[in-house]
Amino acid sequence: MSQIPQPEKQTFLVVDDHALVLDGTLGILKQAYPEANIVTAQTAQEALNKMEQTHPELVTVDLVMPEVTGETAQAKSGLQLLKTLMERYPKLNLVVQSAHVRTLVWLKPTIDNHMGGFTVVDKSQPVKDLLTMVDWALQERTYTPREIRNGLQLKPAWMQVLQLAFQESLQDTAIAKRMNVSERTVQYYWTKIRDVLEVYPDEDKNLRIQTEVRAREAGLID
Repeated sequence: MSQIPQPEKQTFLVVDDHALVLDGTLGILKQAYPEANIVTAQTAQEALNKMEQTHPELVTVDLVMPEVTGETAQAKSGLQLLKTLMERYPKLNLVVQSAHVRTLVWLKPTIDNHMGGFTVVDKSQPVKDLLTMVDWALQERTYTPREIRNGLQLKPAWMQVLQLAFQESLQDTAIAKRMNVSERTVQYYWTKIRDVLEVYPDEDKNLRIQTEVRAREAGLID
């Protein structure tokens, strides 16, 4: 009798130089994801080493940390770590958990190009918000705070998706063929579009209809 294949065990990497915060995040994730293998790092260099060793599906990262053990924690180190992670691992799912989320504005072009999940939660927010951001990141969704968005800025490819979907009524498979990209890429475009339009999952609402309504309100489509 053949065995039913079991899903691979997920690995999470939690990066924070504050031991109390690190332990707290660790406890929250262990309770919500008891089957996950969770590893930790307290400096930027240690985080990069753990990435190579464990190949996690998800990384939560603070923005203020030391580059190496013994150095002073600073935003520069955290931002550079985040930029390096996005460049080296373009499909990595990331959750930024920080009290300094506004500094992410310096990485906006890199965030816009990132293909994996990318969500942001302030350390002052409730535990349920952290778990929501982890869940969305694992679903490869994007959520960035309003303060790091400079108005409605959609890339040409994102605009083309809106036009094909809502002016030509095409489904994602047809949009992918028309744009000569994969359907996964179209889905990636959608998550970026919805973040700019501030359209996020709500079990009582249809995401596509919400997106169309918001795009028309913003004057992005006729």
